[in-house]
Amino acid sequence: MLAPVRLIEAAPVLEPTAPVARYLERLRSRHASLVDGSVASYIPELAKADPGWFGIGLMTVDGTSYEAGDTRQPFTIQSISKPLIYGLVLEDLGEAVVRGRIGVEPTGDAFNSITLAPGSGAAPNPMVNSGAITVASLVGSSGGRSALERVIDHISAHAGRQLEIDQAVLESERATGHRNRAIGHLLRAAGALGADPDEALDRYFAQCSVGVDAHDLSVMAATLANDGVNPLDGRRVIASTTVRAVLSVMTSCGMYDSAGDWLYSVGLPAKSGVSGGIMAVVPGQLGIGIFSPPLDAHGNSVRGVAVCRDLARDLDLHLVGRGRPRVGPIRTRHRVSEIASKRLRTDPERATLALHGGLTEVRELQGELTFLATEAAIRGLADQPDPPRWAVLDLRHVEEIQPGVASLIADLVTTMRRDGRELALSGVVRFATVIDDVDFTLRQSGLGPLVTFTDVDLAREWCEDRVLATGDPREEAPGPATLADHELFRGVDARGLAAIQARLKRVCYVPGTRIVRRGETADRMFLITSGRLSVTMDITGGIRRLSTLSDGMIFGELSLIGRETRSADVHADTMVECQVLEADDFDQLTVDDPVLACALLANLLRVVSRTARRMTGEVALLAG
Repeated sequence: MLAPVRLIEAAPVLEPTAPVARYLERLRSRHASLVDGSVASYIPELAKADPGWFGIGLMTVDGTSYEAGDTRQPFTIQSISKPLIYGLVLEDLGEAVVRGRIGVEPTGDAFNSITLAPGSGAAPNPMVNSGAITVASLVGSSGGRSALERVIDHISAHAGRQLEIDQAVLESERATGHRNRAIGHLLRAAGALGADPDEALDRYFAQCSVGVDAHDLSVMAATLANDGVNPLDGRRVIASTTVRAVLSVMTSCGMYDSAGDWLYSVGLPAKSGVSGGIMAVVPGQLGIGIFSPPLDAHGNSVRGVAVCRDLARDLDLHLVGRGRPRVGPIRTRHRVSEIASKRLRTDPERATLALHGGLTEVRELQGELTFLATEAAIRGLADQPDPPRWAVLDLRHVEEIQPGVASLIADLVTTMRRDGRELALSGVVRFATVIDDVDFTLRQSGLGPLVTFTDVDLAREWCEDRVLATGDPREEAPGPATLADHELFRGVDARGLAAIQARLKRVCYVPGTRIVRRGETADRMFLITSGRLSVTMDITGGIRRLSTLSDGMIFGELSLIGRETRSADVHADTMVECQVLEADDFDQLTVDDPVLACALLANLLRVVSRTARRMTGEVALLAG
């Protein structure tokens, strides 16, 4: 038995600057001009609704809420209560008993038809009025709570807050519910209703008169999507087996006599109500709540149906999809202080990146990027209290990007740029169409081109450069590196430096020069005094950058230990100046000054050890 619902704080609502919220705003604007349909008038209180009210709410199974429009405008739940109370009696009495009293077959008739199933005389399904009245008659008191109190408690548990009956609507229901009374007495006459029909009818009128809003509907739907656990308070409302039964009936019978068209075009378990609400469920992902009073000929919200069709298309929600298994969209996430680029940095630069690495975030994505998968992948980049200033979405491991994702990414870039932040995409080669769409949207908005990279390593370097560029602009730019700046000679006194300098030869290279070729004999070490160069390897799939070096760094240092062949190519990216130490000259140094040679080798071991530690840490982070 469910205990009374406790009051909880409302879920945080993400501002319209969040990409999904911006999408909902556009969706609402797109359909706000629809003037078809009319407000229900057969219940006088419902006729008082403003036809302009229009709200859309989404809630994910982790409790994240997105809203647009009049999502907090109160209205009564009406027939949306039917699947919820059906779930209650399934848990009370068991499937066998309930299925013996109420069928599960769609009828094709209007929701208030005065007809029963041929032969059995039972209600055809729990979503039409005859079935819902039968369900209401099966609710019993328990644990000191009356049947009606349990009905309200159960609906409230799905919403995550205590709900109340709208007394004015209840009285209006009672005064005009003649057709429902006829259905109740027909059920009684057919033997399908064991209880007093008037008692069951009054309970049914009351459950339909519970006050809700579109946000509540999204929470209710998210509770069903979350296997019966309310995503706001973590409370299990109904069992998994009950959720399956409820969603099955909602899928086949939830949208009145347009259920077939709904299943074909939208393909989601859903339930509508004549006050203008629609509750739709995306199992395992999210709940949808929509409110707009004007109804079509079937009794469904005109704007609500239009919104759901667009959501199903844009978010790729139809249950009868391609059946591709879905994995979490984020493969790894890290800062550049945790996994650095292949651009090797000086000690001061490394210290700056370690201190300010929190300004960056790299997210490597995977699988199929549907609209919802992308929402999960980008969450927090625009709507958390302290979002990264520079972020990267890497698409290398993404298999496919669905329609609608381009607008979501464009909204994210727009939001970040207007907040003085930036997003880059890497691994973009296979997704030129999506990238072009995003780029076109940004340029049309006057925000400039999208930042893209073919490789995530280049994107990491971009993040690092941005962090390093935030230093004090009054600091003087460093000049060419001196011999003492090189790590290999740290701690070496002036005499030792002079002895080494005497053995060095100055060489210069123009951009594009291959300084070292893979496979040739390693017979010299290079000390970079100015410029930038890259260490690369030609492997399957193309040229891969292993590292990028600049002033004050060394390469080819292992030639001091042995005459192995070079393991990679080295190219000059800019004009480069180096000091070269031949291996033969170092061998002579070990004879002439063994103490100095040992100091150089000790420094070399420290450099190699630090590189190994960094690589081990990166592998551990990538391994999770």
